[in-house]
Amino acid sequence: MQVVYNRQGIGDVLLLTLHQTDAKTIVKEYGDVARIALADSGEAVAYNIFNASNYMDVNHYELLNINQDFVDQVNQIFNNNGLHETLNIDLSPKFVVGNIDSIEQHDDSDKLSVCQVDVGEETLQIVCGAPNVAEGQKVVVAKVGAFMPSGLEIKDSELRGVKSTGMICAARELNLPNAPQEKGILVLSNQEKVGNPFTLSMYQV
Repeated sequence: MQVVYNRQGIGDVLLLTLHQTDAKTIVKEYGDVARIALADSGEAVAYNIFNASNYMDVNHYELLNINQDFVDQVNQIFNNNGLHETLNIDLSPKFVVGNIDSIEQHDDSDKLSVCQVDVGEETLQIVCGAPNVAEGQKVVVAKVGAFMPSGLEIKDSELRGVKSTGMICAARELNLPNAPQEKGILVLSNQEKVGNPFTLSMYQV
């Protein structure tokens, strides 16, 4: 699920996206909650919670990796506004600390690297085009199923014929404060533990 809250940019609205779709949708409002659903099946694909700060301290949460307390609060907001349904979502961390174990040059591109990245319970092959990627780095990995702040959903893919599972992230792609705009992945302190969820406290400008 993608969670977006940008009070300066869009106002006091919490945006929750369950699924991306180009299909026709319908909107039904329940007090401060707007439920966006597929027109043909009625399946919910997104919710907007207006006046969000009246219900919860959104800034208290790490919105890239939300927890059960956040989901419980959202479910209570639904109930308080007469929407009697429950969010049941995968809460496993989607943005985690990874270690780049090895790198090979892509056979069909001099700008792409094929990286083997340890994320704790597994090693992912990720094709990366960042100029500063190197073996031994601790990095932020967006796993399959993650939603980037831009709305991009991370899926299994192929880049010039090579399978890629996940994404090694730049600070600006994570919409981090004062992120450098030049190309390059975010390199974390070597003290960070592989597999741990990424948190804002790990980011240093």
